[in-house]
Amino acid sequence: MSATYLGFDLSSSGLKCLAVTPDLKAVHEESITFDQDLPSYGVSGGVLKNETENEVYAPVAMWIEALDLLLQRMKDNGFDFSTVKGMSGAGQQHGSVYWSDKAEDLLKSLDPTKTLVDQLSPSAFTHPFSPNWQDHSTQPECEQFETTSCSGDSLAHTTGSRAHHRFTGPQIKRFLRLRPEIYESTPRISLVSSFLCSLFLGKIAPLDISDVCGMNLWSIPTNSWDETLLALTAEGSKDGAAGLKTKLGEVSQHPGENLGAISQFFVSRYGFTPSCIITPFTGDNPSTILALPLRPMDAILSLGTSTTLLMVTETYKTSVEYHMFNHPTTRGLYMFMLCYCNGALAREELKDTLNNGKGGDWSAFNQAALSSPIAGKSTPSAPAKLGIYFPLPENIPNVRAGTWRFTYDGQSIKETSEGWNIPHDDARSILESQALSMRLRSDPLLEEAGDKRQPRRLYVVGGGSKNEAIVEVMAQVLGAKEGVYRLDVGSNACALGAAYLAAWGGEAEGAAFEDWVQERWDESSMVKKIAEGYREGVWETYGELVEGLRLVEKSIVGRASN
Repeated sequence: MSATYLGFDLSSSGLKCLAVTPDLKAVHEESITFDQDLPSYGVSGGVLKNETENEVYAPVAMWIEALDLLLQRMKDNGFDFSTVKGMSGAGQQHGSVYWSDKAEDLLKSLDPTKTLVDQLSPSAFTHPFSPNWQDHSTQPECEQFETTSCSGDSLAHTTGSRAHHRFTGPQIKRFLRLRPEIYESTPRISLVSSFLCSLFLGKIAPLDISDVCGMNLWSIPTNSWDETLLALTAEGSKDGAAGLKTKLGEVSQHPGENLGAISQFFVSRYGFTPSCIITPFTGDNPSTILALPLRPMDAILSLGTSTTLLMVTETYKTSVEYHMFNHPTTRGLYMFMLCYCNGALAREELKDTLNNGKGGDWSAFNQAALSSPIAGKSTPSAPAKLGIYFPLPENIPNVRAGTWRFTYDGQSIKETSEGWNIPHDDARSILESQALSMRLRSDPLLEEAGDKRQPRRLYVVGGGSKNEAIVEVMAQVLGAKEGVYRLDVGSNACALGAAYLAAWGGEAEGAAFEDWVQERWDESSMVKKIAEGYREGVWETYGELVEGLRLVEKSIVGRASN
């Protein structure tokens, strides 16, 4: 190997590293699983929980020890760190790390004969834990954020999202409320991504322009910190908003920029070349969209445990129901993210019902879904059948667990199971309702698509992407112009995106990220076209049902489980 670039992924459950060549060929992979490889921390799923306070958090020392362990494994397995020209990384979004006044000196003077964790923990930090994205302890703070902004809609317009329990602004405000002395003694606060970047850089790294959008503190329209939200977060502290801005530090607004050379510690201990450059590390969700040359109006549909739709768009339109982030590499583009709790679980429950409660394969579900007409309409004039299936409480819309069935005549809805062949009709209905919800919410972001507001391409990932019926029905509803493609990057999308980001930063010389990756990306080995997207007449028919779904959701919001 003449040259490589590294991409790291610090997730809730583990730490991964992927090495690619300048032509984007993956050549090495290594991973650490926190539960298995670092059992002394007592984590489950990589986190600790205080259920009384709805707290979910992770030991920062565990992450540092994992980095030492990962790099040592790579070295033991023959990876040559002297080939590495640059690196980037992805960090689980929203988490915060609290540095001490000793941190900068410790990072600059690391002894290569000792481990990172022995030198940095606990002295480099004022608090040993980082809140995890599953944390739900900040309800009072979230309410204050939305009240201060007048509404959730107003906050979303400013920051890209309404107030969320896991977002860093509410988390910092709670930290200040519970630990005011520790907050005052904390000179710098990092996101998980910039924390990991700091270890390699040998000094505290700036925040990333995309990851900063997961804080409820950054104004996307003005491209600056929102002073009102900073003041709210720092209320009661010694230096107020100005002090918090200093703690957060700079935001890197030049994607792929060279932040500096790698720390001498890694040169001496692991054999990195002193010229290895560090580029900004971003969040895990932004990094995912960098794992392929995603163009405006392209979308990634993740059909895993949850159902997530990611899309690149030139349109900045916000809602309390989804997230908008700055694009991690391209100014003028945004990343849209829509995430549902009820994805695979809802589909699998129905599959088991069709198998008489015995589990089994998907053949009965698939046969029922593909043999049923659109929206269960036996004739063109028959009312459409629309169902909602939430085994778990859902955020989009904000509804408790339950199952509801309706008919829709094009004007009004009627809650009824009359005319439904249960559970046969539910198979197609559950897929249609999930896809119609995504279509309803992504439609405002597809203005540049023209009269037919469709994604250009739809890339599907996750376990559900291997199911023909699931993909076929959702493809009919969403209607991607150039078709539906299965994306196969294994479980390494975040690390791969980070590696591509590093290679682009080191090699591209000003070329746009998407163009540069497209020239080197081996599409034939990464994606396979598995379905047509737009079918004339079918997509239009589903368009007539979007309003019906909106009426159904409006009807069930606020209801108890049935």
